[in-house]
Amino acid sequence: MASPRLKERYNAEIVPALKEKFEYTSVMQVPKITKVVVNKGIGAAVADKKLVDIGVEELTTITGQRAVATIAKNSISNFKLREGMPIGARVTLRGDRMFEFIDRLLNIALPRVRDFRGVKDKGFDGRGNYTLGIKEQIIFPEISIDKINKISGMDVTFVTTANTDEESYELLKAFGMPFAGGKKNND
Repeated sequence: MASPRLKERYNAEIVPALKEKFEYTSVMQVPKITKVVVNKGIGAAVADKKLVDIGVEELTTITGQRAVATIAKNSISNFKLREGMPIGARVTLRGDRMFEFIDRLLNIALPRVRDFRGVKDKGFDGRGNYTLGIKEQIIFPEISIDKINKISGMDVTFVTTANTDEESYELLKAFGMPFAGGKKNND
């Protein structure tokens, strides 16, 4: 199997560009994406257990890798939630599957968002990781709009080796992340 085109682009173009921009002495200092975590919280699963299975199936279809159900760590009586109940779905992508997913997300799924003006640059956590919220799962062409009964969202977290948000921002921008507006502001 051929190497994903985004991985080849990372090694050929992005690494040298970031090495020059941040004046790294070694290519090992250049930040990279280590994993992508796609997470979907399903609050209505408290009443209907089948919703978790549907969520797991959707994430498996979107990512091409088997998703797992996430369970509640604590009991919250106001939400009728008990510890150990399935409450969401999650999948962690690494390696070639991760690069393929990022490629599809940036080039196919995000342009299908209605009134798309770019993604916000507020999703950085201070340690170089970025979380992107997606409101509708139907932006992915793998999901058939006829087969879904409820539109739901998900979070896509990019875990990087970057030490700062600025390094992470430049890394994701080099991959083609369509950030809204201009330069990341440090407030």
